[in-house]
Amino acid sequence: MGRIFEVRKSAMFARWDKMAKNFTRIGKEIAIAVKAGGPDPENNPALRRCYLNAKACNMPKDRVEAAIKRAMGKDKTDYDEIVYEGYAPHGVAVMVETATDNSTRTVANVRMHFTKGHGALGTSGSVAFTFNRMGEYKLKSAGQNIEDLELDLIDYGLEEIGEDADGNIVLRTAYNEFGNMNKALEERGIEVISAELTRIPNTTVELNEEQSNEVLKLVDMLEQDDDVQKVYHNLK
Repeated sequence: MGRIFEVRKSAMFARWDKMAKNFTRIGKEIAIAVKAGGPDPENNPALRRCYLNAKACNMPKDRVEAAIKRAMGKDKTDYDEIVYEGYAPHGVAVMVETATDNSTRTVANVRMHFTKGHGALGTSGSVAFTFNRMGEYKLKSAGQNIEDLELDLIDYGLEEIGEDADGNIVLRTAYNEFGNMNKALEERGIEVISAELTRIPNTTVELNEEQSNEVLKLVDMLEQDDDVQKVYHNLK
């Protein structure tokens, strides 16, 4: 019984850690969105996306509203969005999106993670060509037909459509069509679970289990860093 409890407790703490990380990430996204477009979600599409993504990861509404108030206050923190590029072990390309109030600290930490993980921090442009930047939407599948959606949304930048492991519909658009797709979905009253900009690898690297674990260990170290928002890689 004791051992089972320890396993469950470990899994519980892992979920809490992930939840806390998601709340911190969304809080920074809210600060950036408010700074760019104001505190009214009706007039700020980026902030509306923050609301969606907060709901998707069960972030309480009062925490979202508190983040907006902080972003409007005189003691607000200004975040710079900086992207770092590098290689994990075995030639796997890695891109790291950060939101930071201290770029000197952030680059030092990111470099340290790459070094500890037996990778190498690269220069700007060293791996960016390996990824396509795209918009990605997750939709509730109830009442939707994928073929009908594809025909209806293809004029709004739709490039890919499919389903994820949970049965949700996933749409991908070109980066510069993200806003058009957002408007099209809102006009049609389609329920969106989450909406974000993502990076999809053009090619992938296939490794054995031991090698893959080396890569994922580095990815995990990067994801645990407080300044890191998202990590992308081309490991298959």
